[in-house]
Amino acid sequence: MDYLSLSRAARLAGVTRAELQRRIRRGEIATFEGSVAVSDLLRAFPAVSLADDAALERVERIKSDALPKTDGHDAALPSPQVLVARLRAMSKTLVERMSALSAAEGLLNQVGERLDSIADASTETARTRARELRDWLRSARAALDTDTLNDERAQLFAKDTFLRIMAANVKLIPSGHDYFVEGNESILDASVRAGINLNYGCASGNCGACKARLISGETRRIREHDYVLSEREKAMGYLLTCSHTAVTDVVIEAAEALTVTDLPHQEIRASLRKLEHISEDLVSINVQTPRTQTLRFMSGQRVRLTLEDGASRELPIASCPCNARNLWFYVRRGADAFSDAVLKPLRPGHLITVEGPYGGFVLTEDAPEPAVFIAFGDGIAPVKSLIEHAVSIDVIESFHLYWDTQYSEGHYQGRWGRALTDALDNFQLTPLMSGRAEDVFAVIRADHPDPRGLRFYLAGPEAPINRLTELLRSEGVADDRIVCEITET
Repeated sequence: MDYLSLSRAARLAGVTRAELQRRIRRGEIATFEGSVAVSDLLRAFPAVSLADDAALERVERIKSDALPKTDGHDAALPSPQVLVARLRAMSKTLVERMSALSAAEGLLNQVGERLDSIADASTETARTRARELRDWLRSARAALDTDTLNDERAQLFAKDTFLRIMAANVKLIPSGHDYFVEGNESILDASVRAGINLNYGCASGNCGACKARLISGETRRIREHDYVLSEREKAMGYLLTCSHTAVTDVVIEAAEALTVTDLPHQEIRASLRKLEHISEDLVSINVQTPRTQTLRFMSGQRVRLTLEDGASRELPIASCPCNARNLWFYVRRGADAFSDAVLKPLRPGHLITVEGPYGGFVLTEDAPEPAVFIAFGDGIAPVKSLIEHAVSIDVIESFHLYWDTQYSEGHYQGRWGRALTDALDNFQLTPLMSGRAEDVFAVIRADHPDPRGLRFYLAGPEAPINRLTELLRSEGVADDRIVCEITET
């Protein structure tokens, strides 16, 4: 356990991964091939109690309340079968460590015996040096026995052992991404929850699109599947990630969608699950896809919704890919048949065709720099999706959301923003009601005097977005640090 993945190191230290990334960027912690040395982790967090997770658990609990829950997410406890398998694997590890410890103690005993024989030799000098060495060895062993009780490495190992029983770590190659499989969830479900875009289709074991190769570690099949793997594929370690869970830490070779062009075009027959009136002119709708056809998309993207009467409209998704079966949208009254039909309102169960995804307004996921999100009006929809995804992958150092709206509903997602503010030390919400890009820029400039090291995500009507982009460029912000989405309102 000399090196730990960033996800595991963050859990063991009781901090978020973003905080760990921040320490790495400052040069306080070194990394080797994406891993952190145990000694460096203990040096960077000397005051952290390795036995106390209360603060981190509180953050995770509030985050869970603030973000949508994954449909069908299993309990945190593994099933009895998985628990037994993990205990068996940990037992093997403990036996190996105990065996190594016994061998080391045996070697020390042999060294002591040899020193005793040297100490009894006739040469006075040899006897003197041997006695000194023997006394040092005895003293060192006594100190070792005492220090073991308070050894930080031992505490870290004990905590790591417990975490390995409760959750398994999945490392993907060639990307190097890693995440945890909690409870009884499948490797695929856990990847969706973590915001990682593994290939999949039906997610129910019929199509084989989620096929991946197990390189190391142990998995267990948690559901039967109709897709048939060839004998050659089985011999090579292939499995369906939708039908297997990780028993131990595993390394898996799997294809990922790293850019929007890697995602397939999809057309799904979904249904309206819920409709909530925000005002007379604005509703939020929850569209649910079938269990066998979850939409694959990246946060910030759009889809086209088509009603049974043929009325359609392209809308940004206002929810996280971590809950891709339950898609949320905001529909504002306009001069079109789609909004007229929705605001009648539609009844739950109405069939809706979801087509897409479209657009390139997505996170730069490998960039840990502080991010500023700016939404004008209903531009909050794609920005909300980005932020929820950013929170789920826990890579960005800090978030600041500026939401400027002049609609009568005001900041209708204010409760969501305040929940994240309570949950996260690195999240801020600044509500504005100006409508002018210059005024928004002045507030941003006051909060962030040097914006060149930040990343900006802007969404809203064309005029204020274009003007704000010009102002950011005038301050030296590079084009590759500005991502924009033009919305209808």
